[in-house]
Amino acid sequence: MKIVILAGGGGTRLFPLSRSCYPKQFLRIGAERSLFGQTVERFLRVAEPEDLVVVTQEAYFFHVRAELREAGADAAHVLLEPVGRNTAPAIALAMAYCRERLGVGEDEVICVSPSDHVIRPADRFAALVKTAAARAAQGDIVTLGVTPTGPETGYGYIEAVEFAGAVRRVARFKEKPTRETAEEYLRAGNYYWNSGMFLFRIDTLRGEFAEFVPDLARIAAGTLAAAKENFASLPSISIDYAVAERSRKMAVAPLDGISWNDVGSFDAIAEMMADEDGNAFSGDVRANDCKNTMILGDERLVVGMHLSDLLVVDTPDVLLVAQKGASQEIREIVAKLKQDKRREADENVTMYRPWGKYTTLAEGDGYKVKRIVINPGQSISLQVHYHRSEHWTVINGTGKLTLGDKEIIFRENESTYIPIGTAHRLENPGKLPLSIIEVQNGKYLEEDDIVRLEDAYGRVAAEMKEDA
Repeated sequence: MKIVILAGGGGTRLFPLSRSCYPKQFLRIGAERSLFGQTVERFLRVAEPEDLVVVTQEAYFFHVRAELREAGADAAHVLLEPVGRNTAPAIALAMAYCRERLGVGEDEVICVSPSDHVIRPADRFAALVKTAAARAAQGDIVTLGVTPTGPETGYGYIEAVEFAGAVRRVARFKEKPTRETAEEYLRAGNYYWNSGMFLFRIDTLRGEFAEFVPDLARIAAGTLAAAKENFASLPSISIDYAVAERSRKMAVAPLDGISWNDVGSFDAIAEMMADEDGNAFSGDVRANDCKNTMILGDERLVVGMHLSDLLVVDTPDVLLVAQKGASQEIREIVAKLKQDKRREADENVTMYRPWGKYTTLAEGDGYKVKRIVINPGQSISLQVHYHRSEHWTVINGTGKLTLGDKEIIFRENESTYIPIGTAHRLENPGKLPLSIIEVQNGKYLEEDDIVRLEDAYGRVAAEMKEDA
């Protein structure tokens, strides 16, 4: 069995925590691992690292690689989508990749999963995946269905009929219902939420593609090069609409006894983290007489007093305060911010790079101050700037500085000046993170005033290398 993890989305429902540059799947919400990292660890219980294929976009390549390394899955494969085209084209592309690069046969079972869900316990989930895989090997397309915990109107539903072991036949898929209809589904007891996880044989899904969306069948059956060349012309369609809602081969394996949360809104996070008073606090938070309130802090102290039914999310550049139940409207706010060309809609104060991260601490006319953290064994590119000079001071760690034709060991409390137009690079040869404060001065201080001369991450050629 091969596991395909879809990690290319850049959703906006968790703004301001998630932004275009750092989407939901990479967030660490109440856990040591990110949602993507947790997904990888779950599937390592049923497959080896080399059996994992992560489908993502170029902008997230280094995020994915770093998370895979942290999860002990360095041998996993990373497949880059040429453009975003929803789940069905992404799955067809992954099928072509598995056939060509991994040498799988037509009867190979593929398990497709989103990368941003919380599912517990992991051992029971792994057992269910194995059961569903056995059913998929017989020619069915098996989806994992979530047993409803309430009359939720934000999910699609699956109507199931007779049991055959732990798997039920699907009668039909249902659109997101009204509250009244959702209550009827709950009372009936044979409806499940659609989790977006599917298992199938390659030949089974390709046959369904051929019947319902022939262009996807050609992509799945052709070469990987052809799939990428024609990818942009494919319809943007989900696997639900493309196949699941029309196929006569659908079955559902219920996630009975397994907790599932798609972390699709701050209301969902509040529910997942709630204590006995309905409160969910994270970060440096002090609260007095609060009920049914979530406060997610960041670097500064957040104080809440006599609050009820509120959502508070504090980040260095955006403070969100919303009534509970209104968090689904956040995407409308983000859309307006994008229309207004607000930087906050896409960028965080902290931006992640393959070598580490930087945080903008202050900026104004002619200056910008950053805190830069370079991970052990990593380095920034050898680069020059034509519009700014820089002054660096080491806060923690030891670095190796290339400045023109000189190499200097750069230690704590030491400073150096980088003149305009001088080639420079900073490496971290140590075992601890290297932190510096960078003060930029000049008339133009944007990130595109970086001319890379050499780069360990392939950015001189402006392309990422997916795994062979």
